[in-house]
Amino acid sequence: MDEAFTLLLTGILVCLALLIHWGSRKTSVPALVGYLILGFLLRVADGPGQFLTEPIVTRLDFLANIGVVVLLFRVGLHSNLAALLQQLRTARAIWLGNVLLSGVAGYLTAHYLLGFATLPSMYVAVALTATSVGVSVGIWEESEALESSAGQTLVDVAEMDDISAVILMSVLLAVTPALQTGSSDAILSAVFRAGGVVIAKLLLFGGFCYAFSRFGERPLTRLYARVAPMPDPMLMLVATGFVIAAFAGLLGFSIAIGAFFGGLVFSRDPEAVTLTRPFAVLYDLFTPFFFISIGLHIDPPALITATTGGMVLFAAAALGKFFGAAGAALSSFGWSGAVLLGVSMIPRAEIAMILMRQGQQLGDSVVPPGAYAAMVFVAATTCIVSPLILRPLLDRWAKQPQRETEQE
Repeated sequence: MDEAFTLLLTGILVCLALLIHWGSRKTSVPALVGYLILGFLLRVADGPGQFLTEPIVTRLDFLANIGVVVLLFRVGLHSNLAALLQQLRTARAIWLGNVLLSGVAGYLTAHYLLGFATLPSMYVAVALTATSVGVSVGIWEESEALESSAGQTLVDVAEMDDISAVILMSVLLAVTPALQTGSSDAILSAVFRAGGVVIAKLLLFGGFCYAFSRFGERPLTRLYARVAPMPDPMLMLVATGFVIAAFAGLLGFSIAIGAFFGGLVFSRDPEAVTLTRPFAVLYDLFTPFFFISIGLHIDPPALITATTGGMVLFAAAALGKFFGAAGAALSSFGWSGAVLLGVSMIPRAEIAMILMRQGQQLGDSVVPPGAYAAMVFVAATTCIVSPLILRPLLDRWAKQPQRETEQE
């Protein structure tokens, strides 16, 4: 009975997710906001009937985990490390400014204004360092401004944000047990030990991925392409990415970290990226389940009580990214370009919520319901408010004389 109901529920959710995705194209609101609301409404509807049994929730969580792997695989796949290294001199000041200011603002706000314990405040801080570049990039593309120097810098900085956030996430998840159980005198040494172990494992795993990318990826990709026509090679590449993600899990990292590295393995090869174009189908199928799962695990009373905290965190999230990015970009792009970059860096979504979701799975001492609900509020509001501000600013900027000169 549970299997049949799970199948029915999955089909309904896929259909609703497709409708939400279609509707998001007609507005400035990203589809992920609709997915979050859909998951929360499913939780509310479960209140009277209790139809979401534990086996059904477990199966939905499994689909959500596949969504995490697919999502981070895509982030890694579209990250160009070689290009980022070339642009490091231009983008690093903006990257450092927005990451440091948003992280510090997030921690101070969570710990001192909202009264969260040290560990939940650290999770909030790391989550707020990431940027959901997809929310802003679409608007830059519509305004035909993405090819400008400011637009390219936006993409570079956002990719650097994601990479640094993934690294910080892996370290934080690794040292969480030490932070949970250690005494005040032993915490520092335990964190250093755990941090040393995770960095060593990260270097080992990263070295394996680099060696595979350097010597094994291209022959494997060409073999996949010869074995069968589309879309089979894409499925083989994704399967290889899943295997890499699983290895990361076996090493003690999260599968999300492994999926990101799996995407990086293939990102350097244009042929591999071409083969993964049909990957969008898997992305659209599974990624909504991750955000639906986030909404499903929100406790309705916690969301009501977390509204005030969410508004405070939203202010810290928006101001930290805006001033961190705009302040560092002012000398290179002037006032108008700096404001555009600052507003474009505000949205938080995928990586921020992946970290909060994994922290929640470790227990309320790591990410309590109030902190989780507040961060869901931040993700939704930043993804709604930023595009509403960004679109008219970009339209005005595109008409300026210096913008026309830059395009030439």
